[in-house]
Amino acid sequence: MPRINLLPWRDEQRTERRNQFFIALGAAALAAASIILIGNLTFGSIIGHQQDRNRMLQSEIDLLNIKIKEIIDLEDQKDRLLARMEIIEQLQRSRPGIVHVFEELVTTLPNGVFLNEVKQNGSRIEIVGSAESNTRVSALMRNIDGSDWLSSPDLEVVEVKPGAEGSGRRASEFTVFAESLTAKKGEEQEVEEGSE
Repeated sequence: MPRINLLPWRDEQRTERRNQFFIALGAAALAAASIILIGNLTFGSIIGHQQDRNRMLQSEIDLLNIKIKEIIDLEDQKDRLLARMEIIEQLQRSRPGIVHVFEELVTTLPNGVFLNEVKQNGSRIEIVGSAESNTRVSALMRNIDGSDWLSSPDLEVVEVKPGAEGSGRRASEFTVFAESLTAKKGEEQEVEEGSE
């Protein structure tokens, strides 16, 4: 009886299936490698693009920080200029006041009283002078108290000293402090001028 050997056919079929399996496995590995490569390239591109955007944003932030610093410097400069303008306005408002104070000093000065020195520190005025008697100093203080531009006279020192040689007179040297009302009067005048 003839013998039919089916083994080579099965071996060939097995080999062919194995080859197809390895080809499919290689194709799957190739497809996976290409997907991984494309994924890496895509994510690398996205990351690179985001890094470029981050660098651009950081450079814009740096520019804005420089501009903010300039704005803060300008604000400080503006505050300093406003403070200077306020001082200048105060000086301009008080400028006519000093004229009134000097005029008031002349009108409040009784006969026999002589001024040696007048100093002003803020609204406080120091008046140093001499008088023929203590009563004239009292009259000066009453006149200051009744004045429109001066108030609150305060006698600090009164010394009786001998007058010029041979005259036989004695002089009372005094120091009086008073408050200047120029700021208050200046504001009242501005209000009156503004209402007209």
